[in-house]
Amino acid sequence: MPANIFADLPDARAGEVFTRLAAANGAVVERIVSRGQVTPEDAPWRQDHDEWVLLVAGAARLAIHGQDEVALAPGDHVLIPGGAQHRVTWTAPETETVWVAVHFG
Repeated sequence: MPANIFADLPDARAGEVFTRLAAANGAVVERIVSRGQVTPEDAPWRQDHDEWVLLVAGAARLAIHGQDEVALAPGDHVLIPGGAQHRVTWTAPETETVWVAVHFG
């Protein structure tokens, strides 16, 4: 039975919401809903595995260590290499920003 990425969007005003959508063969697919959140400068993300992110709604900016900060619009996608320090520097405060992230195990 099909599911819809926009169904039952959580209220993310108090914090980002992560929902696991699928997992198979060492990969995990999740939906992330943001609304005005950023990653603190003193607490960037860093993981051992590659992560591919697709922005499906809203707007965001992403900084990956050693690269220029990028603005993301719906349809934009980025591969974040394993071990790369990265952080979200801005998400739209007036509407939900919806991401799909694929974590490769």
